[in-house]
Amino acid sequence: MRLKYLLLISLLSIFISCSNDTESNPSPTEEAMYFPPITGTTWETKTPQSLGWNTTNIQPLYDYLNLKHSKSFIVLHNGKIVMEQYFNGHTSTSPWYWASAGKTLTSTVTGIAEQEGFLNINNKVSDYLGTGWTSATLAKENLITCKNLLSMNSGLDDVLGDDVSPANLQYVADAGTRWAYHNVYVKLQDVVAEATNQTWDNYFNTKLRDKIGMTGTWVPNGDLSVYWSNTRSMARFGLLALAKGKWNGTQIINSTYLNNATNTSQSINLAYGYLWWLNGKTSYHMPQSQIQIPGTLIPTAPSDMYCALGKDDQKIYVIPSKKLVIIRMGDAADGSNFALSDFDETLWEKISAVIN
Repeated sequence: MRLKYLLLISLLSIFISCSNDTESNPSPTEEAMYFPPITGTTWETKTPQSLGWNTTNIQPLYDYLNLKHSKSFIVLHNGKIVMEQYFNGHTSTSPWYWASAGKTLTSTVTGIAEQEGFLNINNKVSDYLGTGWTSATLAKENLITCKNLLSMNSGLDDVLGDDVSPANLQYVADAGTRWAYHNVYVKLQDVVAEATNQTWDNYFNTKLRDKIGMTGTWVPNGDLSVYWSNTRSMARFGLLALAKGKWNGTQIINSTYLNNATNTSQSINLAYGYLWWLNGKTSYHMPQSQIQIPGTLIPTAPSDMYCALGKDDQKIYVIPSKKLVIIRMGDAADGSNFALSDFDETLWEKISAVIN
C-alpha cells in the first residue's frame, strides 16, 4: 500500500511539473514576440500573405491614407513589420509630432517613477509640487492626486486654454467628480522631475526612450512640450504596450500599472484609462465635452483595442487579440481636430477589409 501511495505521489508530481512547463513556455508552434534591436535600422518583416490577409484591399487602404493627408503608416504583427508606407514626401527618417498621442509617454514614465519608489500616484500633486500650483483653495487643491491627472478628472477648468500656470488652473468641481480633457496632465512631468531630482527629459530618455531604441525629443510649445520622432519610434512604443511593458525579456514598466493604464480609470468616461483611450466600452466622452455618448469609441475597430490619439490624427492603435500595433502619422484627415475624429471609424473599415 505504501509503495502504491509513493508511486501515485510521484506520478502526480510529474503531471504538475509538465503542467507548469506548458503554462510557462509557449507552444512550439506559437511565434515568440519579436523586438527589433535597440540600435540600427534592422527590423524583421513578414508578408500580409503569410497572415492570410486580403492583399487586394491594401492599395485601397493606402489610397485612402494618402487622400487623407497621411505621412506614414505602419502595421506590426507580433512585433514584425507587415506593412510600412510613407506618403506626401515623408520618409522613414522624417520626424513628426505625436501631439496628444504623447500623453501616453507621460503616463508610462509616471508609472516607471512609481515602480522605482519615487512617487505614488495616489498621493496629492502638492506633495511634489508644493501648494499653490493651482488657484483653487488649499482644501480643494489638496483633493487632486497624481491619479486624477492621469485620469483627466482633476476638477479644474478645461476651457481656459493650454496655459497651465496657477492662475489658469481654476476650480470647477471636486477632483474625481468631473471628467474633462485638459492639458493639466503635463504637471505630471513636473512631478516626475521633482520626485526623481532629474530633468523630465533626462529621466524619460534613460528610463524609457533609450531602453527600447526610440529616437526623438521633447520640443517646447508654450507651457507644454510635444514629442517628435520618426514613425518607427512610435511603433516601438506601441510594441512595448502590446508586450505588457516588457521589452525583449526586460520589464520596462510593470504590467500591473500598464494594465490599469489601459483600462477604465474612473466611472465618468468609461473609454479613458491613464491618458489612453479605450475601445469597446458602453459609452464615452469626446474631448471638450461633458456629454456622455452611448456606444463604443470606434465601432468599426476591435473591442479590446486601446489607443493613443493626438490632434491632427496621430494614432497608435494596440489590439492584443490580434497581436497588432498600427501607427498613423500625418496632417489632419478632415481639417483640424482634437484627439478623436470620424477618420478613425472609416480608417478601421479600410484596415478591417485587409486583416479580416
